[in-house]
Amino acid sequence: MKQLLSASLVKKSLASHSWLGLCVGALMYLVCLSGTLAVFHHEWERWEQPNIEEGVTLASEQLQQAYAEAAQRMGEVHDIVISLPVEDNPRTVISADGQGWFVNADGSLGESINHGWTELVADLHLYLHLPHSWGMIVVSILGALLCGLIISGVLAHPGLFRDAFSLRADGARLEQVDIHNRLSVWGAPFHLMIAITGAFFGLAQFTGLLVAMAFYDGDSEAMLEELYGGHPHVEQSASVAQVSKALAQMPQIAPQATPFYITVEHPGEDDQFMLVGARHPERLIYAEQYRFTADGEYIDHVGFSDGAAGQQFIFSVYRIHFGHFGGLTTKILFLIAGLALTIVSVTGINIWLHKRKHRDAINNLWAALVWGAPLALVILAIVDLYAGVASVGLYWVLTVACMAAAQWRDDEVSTRFGLQCLTSVALVLLVLSHGLQFGWLTNPAANSINLSFIVTALLLLGWGRFSRRRAQGTRLSEETVAQAGRA
Repeated sequence: MKQLLSASLVKKSLASHSWLGLCVGALMYLVCLSGTLAVFHHEWERWEQPNIEEGVTLASEQLQQAYAEAAQRMGEVHDIVISLPVEDNPRTVISADGQGWFVNADGSLGESINHGWTELVADLHLYLHLPHSWGMIVVSILGALLCGLIISGVLAHPGLFRDAFSLRADGARLEQVDIHNRLSVWGAPFHLMIAITGAFFGLAQFTGLLVAMAFYDGDSEAMLEELYGGHPHVEQSASVAQVSKALAQMPQIAPQATPFYITVEHPGEDDQFMLVGARHPERLIYAEQYRFTADGEYIDHVGFSDGAAGQQFIFSVYRIHFGHFGGLTTKILFLIAGLALTIVSVTGINIWLHKRKHRDAINNLWAALVWGAPLALVILAIVDLYAGVASVGLYWVLTVACMAAAQWRDDEVSTRFGLQCLTSVALVLLVLSHGLQFGWLTNPAANSINLSFIVTALLLLGWGRFSRRRAQGTRLSEETVAQAGRA
């Protein structure tokens, strides 16, 4: 490969790779960190409310009773979603417009949904806590830039694959370079897949506009109707949608599919209808949608499972991006690969900082962001447990406070170690707080997450002590060399 790339191309690729990395480094880190956590979205929801009864299959009359009660409570809403129990989230939930309830085994509505912390993490990943219309575009642009970083990184390092297993553990720049390059090589297929699917979410509206202009005479509604299924023509129907009747027909309509949600569109109105979302085995599509009248009469299916290839791809992007296929094993692999991409984002900036040969505020602020952002998330989780509030404003106040303290201290080694220690302590306090709030060993997902918190706290503390000693040794060696040079 080295012979195929000219020295000029390598030099230009390296320059573009560096500038792209610097432009997106901090934002990319936050998106990668929160995205890694978001892989376990359902598990976080179960951890936040671990005492909800799980694994309950409701009888038809109980499901209908729960929907009727929820529809009456909600009043006028655009749609109502019933989430049915699935393997990684075995609960029945009815929600609409930010309100919702779990459903008890007898069909009554139980505890209100409170997933504030999980939603804050998801919002950070999807929108960077910006207004959603703008945030989605910014994050999607980051996905497109990540594609550029991957390609330019490969072109800028002709020996990247040859040195895939080398690591120069000098505790300084060369080690950061090798970690950055090795994780980039090993994770390249995953990173490229994440970049492409991530770019798709926000940029789809622009490409959709171009497609509408080219093939639908500029009629975006006609394009969306063909792609996602239009509003079916229905006669005036029952005031309360017969969700249980629709669900009962699924074994005959699609015996191979597993229903996991029901959406009632325009509930209570004359044109209301139902969508039953069902997963098909061995398929990556998020769901096939089966449409019913409000009286429970079957209309048709939209065609995500057997439609055009492009239609199937579009409805597969979500599961591919978040690793919500293949069960727990796939999620763990996505966790590892996501952490690798997060580390690549950090080491890329670290390399640039080492190359500058001088220190300034950027060193302090970067160390504080890298280690202050996770600390802020942990503190916010503790606050949410006791106060039921997961405030975006508080998250950024805590993060900025870490950065201000780092600048005041003016020593990134001490800042890094201090924040690592605080995060370790906060993780232990979070586990204790969760146990005191909900009891111990209440839920399999919650138990696994709490155990991972303890393990993370111990690893973080051990790594922090090791890296601080090594950094101090490196600094002492550099000072000795400098003194010898002056002598």
